[in-house]
Amino acid sequence: MWGCSPLNETGWSQEPLCHELRLGLAVLSLLYLAVGVPLGLAYNALLVLVNLCHRSAMTMPDVYFVNMAVAGLLLTALAPAALLGPPSSRWALWSLGSEAQVTLLVLFHVASLVTMYSTALLCLDYYIERALPRTHMASVYNTRHVCGFVWGGALLTSVSSLLFYICSHVAARIAECAQMQNTEAADAILVLIGFAVPALAVLYALALISRIRKEDTALDQDAGRLDPSVHRLLVATVCTQFGLWTPYYLVLLWRTVLAARGDPAAGYDAGLLHFAKDVAKFLAFSSGVVTPLLYRCLNRRFPGKLQRLMVKMHCRPRRCPADRTGVQQVMAHT
Repeated sequence: MWGCSPLNETGWSQEPLCHELRLGLAVLSLLYLAVGVPLGLAYNALLVLVNLCHRSAMTMPDVYFVNMAVAGLLLTALAPAALLGPPSSRWALWSLGSEAQVTLLVLFHVASLVTMYSTALLCLDYYIERALPRTHMASVYNTRHVCGFVWGGALLTSVSSLLFYICSHVAARIAECAQMQNTEAADAILVLIGFAVPALAVLYALALISRIRKEDTALDQDAGRLDPSVHRLLVATVCTQFGLWTPYYLVLLWRTVLAARGDPAAGYDAGLLHFAKDVAKFLAFSSGVVTPLLYRCLNRRFPGKLQRLMVKMHCRPRRCPADRTGVQQVMAHT
């Protein structure tokens, strides 16, 4: 990373602006690795731990945020290798083999798909909960099973990158693989499935939610409805995730369009495309840190759960009185 163009490329890499932007990206990346990575690992792990220790008090949004936190842990763990290691960069601190690169790419896409689809399904289930709070269609039980399908679908979709890598090595022996050597086809699949579909789902869900919020109904006073703070958390999460991931998918779309036109980027355009992809990856990795911070700041119930967990851990060596507050909350939810 931190390069304006791949090795052995000329053009924009020789521009003074290129070197200034490369230096700025290098500083931001090192700052993210020094501060963002430890912060992301800590807050994502805390989000998962607190909710899993209070499973009976988890709501539908909590399950989706735990899902996104696991994807955030994966993204944060991959960040050092992705930001410091690609062999196309002159600044690389280590060089990765082609197999390791493909593995990192597949895991990166898995985390991306899980994050985007969890955000989209959170919007849709929030609308269902707002419109029909007593149907239990968006229950915690159903959401856990949906999240399992999300991870399975993300793995299957990300296999496309692995398939193109395999075909690039066996194309001499299998004629069918000869037409699958360009990675632009895999990029097109990811843009369609990983961005266009969840983006349309989110827009549709937000339009429905906005219509419900404009209506003044007696259901707004229903005690079984979600906490009002969930709406702010939902809007902040949607804006954050799509704001940080959209540049990455736009770069993939840009490269796919150039390949479809038979006009591969070269010289100035190649350097600009390479730098834009590096910036987009940096923003994508940042999403793994921002989401748990939003959850921590906007979820009213999280500080209470965290406090009860700390008390439980502090009292573990000796017997403490039963947590009446936790019992009352569990009874209220049931």
